[in-house]
Amino acid sequence: MAVRLGDTAPDFTAETTQGTIKFHEWLGDSWGILFSHPKDFTPVCTTELGYVAKIKGEFDKRNTKVIGLSVDPVDSHVKWEADIAETQGTPVNFPMIGDADRKVSDLYDMIHPNANDTLTVRSVYIVGPDKKVKLTLTYPASTGRNFDEILRVLDSLQLTAQFKVATPANWKDGQDVIIGASVSDDEAKQLFPQGWNTVKPYLRVLPQPNKK
Repeated sequence: MAVRLGDTAPDFTAETTQGTIKFHEWLGDSWGILFSHPKDFTPVCTTELGYVAKIKGEFDKRNTKVIGLSVDPVDSHVKWEADIAETQGTPVNFPMIGDADRKVSDLYDMIHPNANDTLTVRSVYIVGPDKKVKLTLTYPASTGRNFDEILRVLDSLQLTAQFKVATPANWKDGQDVIIGASVSDDEAKQLFPQGWNTVKPYLRVLPQPNKK
C-alpha cells in the first residue's frame, strides 16, 4: 500500500545504529524526516548522508529528527559510517535503520519493482508531530537528493501549519506568502490585520506573518 499525504505514518519498531526505536515514540512531539538509501557502501548515498550530518543543526533548529534506512543490517551501517566520516568530513550524527527483512521498506512502499526489486529507491517522508505524512518525495537511485530543498519545504510546512497561508513558487523563509484560498476577506481581516496586497481576488500577498 502506498503511503499518501495525510495518512498516519506507519509505526514500527526497528534496530538502528543508535539502538532500538519505536518510531512514533521516538518522534515524540517533533517533526520527522525518514529517508531511504538503495544500499550501503555506494557513492551517492555516502555524499547524501555526509551532507545531512553537516546540516543536522538546521533540522534541530526546526524541531525535526532525521533517520535514514537501507535494506542492509545495522552492523553494515556502522562500518559504512566510518567511510562516510572519512570521505565527507563529518561523522553520521543521526540513526540509520537496519532493514534487512524489508519490514519498514514494505510499510512505506520504498521498493519499486520496476526500478529494482530488492533495493529501496531514494524515498523521503516528512512526518508532522501529529504523526501524519506531510510530504513524500521519490528520487531514482542515480540522483542524489537536494536536502536544501527539503529544508525549504519543511519551513513551508511548519509555517502553513501555524497560519492560514500558502507559499508561492521558489519561496524561501522570510519572503512574502499568499493568503490561503479557503480564507475569505472577512476572515483574513481578523487573521492579518496588517493588511495585504490584492493582485487578483484569488491572489492576496502579504509579508510572512511570523517575521517582523
